[in-house]
This record gives sequence, C-alpha cells and structure tokens, in this order.
Amino acid sequence: MQAIDQSTQTTINQWLSGNYDENTKAEIQALVDKDATTELTDAFYKSLEFGTGGLRGIMGAGSNRINKYTIGTATQGLANYLNNKYPGEKISVAIAHDSRNNSDYFAKITADVFSANGIQVYFFSALRPTPELSFAVRYFGCKSGVMLTASHNPKEYNGYKAYGADGGQFTSPDDKLVIDEVNKIKSIDEVKFDRVDANIQLIGEDVDKAYLDGITALSISPEAIKRQHDLKIVYSPIHGTGITLVPKALEQFGFTNVTIVEEQSRPDGNFPTVVYPNPEEKEALTLAMNKAKEIDADLVLATDPDADRVGIAVKDNNGNWVLLNGNQTGSLLINYLLSAWQDSGKLDGNQFIVKTIVTSNLIEEIAKKKNVTYYNTLTGFKYIGQLMTELEGKKYFIGGGEESYGYLIGDLVRDKDAVVSAAFISEMTAYYKDKGASLYNALLDMYVEYGLYKEDLVSLTKKGKSGAEEIKAMMVKFRENPPASLGGSKVSVLKDYELSQETDLATGKVTKLDYPTSDVLQFITEDGSIVSARPSGTEPKIKFYCSVNAPLADRKDFDAVNAQLGEKIKTIMADLQA
Repeated sequence: MQAIDQSTQTTINQWLSGNYDENTKAEIQALVDKDATTELTDAFYKSLEFGTGGLRGIMGAGSNRINKYTIGTATQGLANYLNNKYPGEKISVAIAHDSRNNSDYFAKITADVFSANGIQVYFFSALRPTPELSFAVRYFGCKSGVMLTASHNPKEYNGYKAYGADGGQFTSPDDKLVIDEVNKIKSIDEVKFDRVDANIQLIGEDVDKAYLDGITALSISPEAIKRQHDLKIVYSPIHGTGITLVPKALEQFGFTNVTIVEEQSRPDGNFPTVVYPNPEEKEALTLAMNKAKEIDADLVLATDPDADRVGIAVKDNNGNWVLLNGNQTGSLLINYLLSAWQDSGKLDGNQFIVKTIVTSNLIEEIAKKKNVTYYNTLTGFKYIGQLMTELEGKKYFIGGGEESYGYLIGDLVRDKDAVVSAAFISEMTAYYKDKGASLYNALLDMYVEYGLYKEDLVSLTKKGKSGAEEIKAMMVKFRENPPASLGGSKVSVLKDYELSQETDLATGKVTKLDYPTSDVLQFITEDGSIVSARPSGTEPKIKFYCSVNAPLADRKDFDAVNAQLGEKIKTIMADLQA
C-alpha cells in the first residue's frame, strides 16, 4: 500500500488535533483506522481551489472536500479580501443556494461568517437559481455574492460560486487575490463562525418580481407569442431550483400551456429519478420526452439543479424526439436573436455577441453575415461576464453562450441563465411556428444557409491525485508532440493558450494570443476542423472538443451529411489517441 506523503499527513494531523467538531474527527479517524490511504490522500493532499466554476468538490471531511470548515475558510478569506478592497465602506453580499443536500446548511455557514465580519448579508429565504443570485448582486449594489451549488455534478458534490460587484464570477486578478487571502488562513480558529443576526436580511419575492419583469421586458416577439400562446411546452427542473422561476417566466411571457414533469418537480438533493442531474444527459430528459410524446408537445425544456443551464428536445420530421446539443441550441438562439433584431431594424453596429473558444464557429459565421461584432473568450462563463462588464455603456450585449448548455440573453445578469434562456427558447419556437415552421426545420434551414457544423465532446475521467497527474502528462505530450494530421487533414495551426501563442505549423511563424493564460490546446486542420484539449476546471476530467463542418445543399441531405461528419469525428478522435 502506498504511504501517505508527509505534507498530506501533516494536514490530517492538524484536522485530528485542531478545533474541529467531534463528528468530523471521528470520520477522519475511521479512515485512519481502516488504513484507507487512497481516500485520505484524496481528501487531504491539497486544499480546494477556485477554478472556472469556483469552489467545488465531494462533500466530506478534509481540506480537499466541501464541508463546514472549507466553506467557512473560503468565506473568511473572501471577507478579508472585501474588507481590504473596500476599506471604510459599507460592504454587502448576496447569498443563495440550490436544492443539493447541505446547500442550505452551507449557505447559513456562509452568512454566519460574513455577518461576523461586519458585512451586510442579503440572504435568500429559500432556494433560488444561480442567475437570480447574480441579478441580486447588481440589484442591491453588493460588493460580492455567493451561490452554494455544484451545478450538474452528481449528488455527492457541492460547491461555492463567488461573485464580484458586477454580478460576474471572480476573474483575474481578483480570483487569485481571494485565494491568497484564503491561503493566509493557517488555522480554523481564524474563521469567525459566530453569526450576527443584525447583519442578515432575508430577501425573496421582491427580487423575483424585479428579475422576472426585467426578463419579460427583453421579449422581442410578443405578437408571435400571443398567436401561439398555447404552444405545448413540457418542462422539468430535474429536482432543482428551476421550479421556483421558470414556470413563472414562461407565464409572464404569455405561454398558457406548460406541462411540468411532476416526478421531477420537487427539489431533492438525491435526484432520485436520474443518474446525473445534467440536461446534457439523455437519461435525465427521459421522463420529459415521454410526457412530450404522450401529449404531442412542441418543445421539451429541462434545467439543471441551479438553473443556469438548459437542455431542449424537439420533434424531427419523422416525428421522433431528438435532443439538441449545446452548440445547436446556442446557434439557433443567436440566429433567432440577430434575425429578429435585424427584422425590427434595431441592428445599428453597436451590438455584440460572445461565445467561448470551444463553442461552435457557426455562431461566428452568423454574426459575420449579420454584420454584428462577435468575441471569443476562454471557457467559463465568467469570461463572458467580464467582457460584458468591460463593454457596458459602450456596446449592447444581445446574447451569448457556451457549448455546455449555458446561454444568456440581455445584460440583467453576468452568468449563464436558464430562466431567461428557457423563456427565449420558447419564444423562438413560437416565432418559427407562427411562420409555419418547426424548430427542427429552423435548425436545418440554418445549416443550409451557413453550412452543417457538427460537434462532439469526449471526456476522459481521471480521479484523485494520480488522475490529476495523468491528465497533466497528457497535456505535456500534446504540447511536445502535436498530431501531424487529424481525420485525414493536415494540422496547420496549433493554438496554445497556456503559452499565449499561435503557431503556423507549415512556416513556424508564432503570433501572440490575446487571452488570459489557460491550459488549453487547439489543433486546427487545413479543412477547417478544430480539436480543443482542455482539463476541466470543475471535474476530474480531460475534455476533447471536436468540430467539423461541410456544406448542406438541401434539408433532405441532412442525414447523409450528418452521418459523414460523425464518421469524420470518430476518425479524428482515433487519431488523437493513437
């Protein structure tokens, strides 16, 4: 059995002898008594760090786990950062939580620590979606906000998303400054856990109303909705927070025929009807699609536990229900938004859209044709939010998103928002139905106009310390020995976002990439295929994003061209693993 290294053992000893509760110590001692070396190492070999999604991990005892003490330490560090950044100012924060097990408890701990540090807390009295937390930060003029959630991770996980004064998740340098403050805390005794009730104010329905009214004001096809108000929509919150606001948003937009999947309507951190509460997984939408078949619906919507991401299903031309992936939904949304803005004569060159570097380039092509400014950001919606803040008052943000089912319309918040997205996906469906077309045919027509873009994501899970080392070795290998060709086409360009450079592999010419550094590699082939390799910031995975494209002459050719592109992706993935 592999021995525990000295640094990890020191941390274990600190927890066993420090000012931690007896249940925590007993949990650790039980692992020690069992010689559970792997579990102990994974739980203590490092401290949890903020990644693209903040603080996220498995719940349990340990410095690398989500528990009262890691949540408390993170909050104390954030409180110290805020008090240093805003000396002498009245500081306030907003706090919300999702439906996960212990999220309400961790939210209370977070509020306790902030209040004990003299910080005013606006505390949602019950669970709410992540985007509403982002909205609340701006609505109350807070300096920060915290959402207790692990998004779509399995039920064993929880997490902590930290937000800045603009309502967006912290980005550089502030994310590092917060971590520095957390790392300065050497003892749990430095964390102020003693709640000050006078510093905590409960919030709820007033914020809901302001948020929903703001979303409703963004609607751009209200007349189409009036004519198609009875559009049959099936919605599932997958046991999450979406139940609190998505039905209300659809009602305010004017939709009168929404069927909620009852088996998944109740918030439940055990997510009893699904393996993973993730709208990217077909299994998570099975109940919703069964209900759609039963009532002959027009659209299926499903949101993840904190309601920042939405998955959809539509009926194809053979009457079969199909899931759209995040690239398809994002492209449809941008195409709809820009077309509707164009039709109403509102595009004047002062608008922009945003996507991430691993999201379909089809969105770029749509923006180019509509003559709308587009931007690419690193993966992680915090970078989209950061860009929105930088351009606030200079250009108007129409919409944007990322392939992982996260979209945003309008600038009410600074994070992906499944509430506004669900409303606009429904509006988009009504808009096309009003013109005699289904959303599926709108997808095919978009491909005929711009080309058929097909994307796929392959994720390799590598758990624990050994897994992290294996992922690191894979990235080193790709940097030192990039593939010469992929899918039968020569690799012509290598983009290394960690080194901030783009290399023309034919000429050797190197140019600078103007992005923050990030451990991402992109291989671009001569025929326009793109493969991106990226270790996940929130899960023990390395992800490979593959995008290929080909012209589509006619709707009827879709199945054949789509199949050809699918085979090409398989070849590319095989080449990568050769």
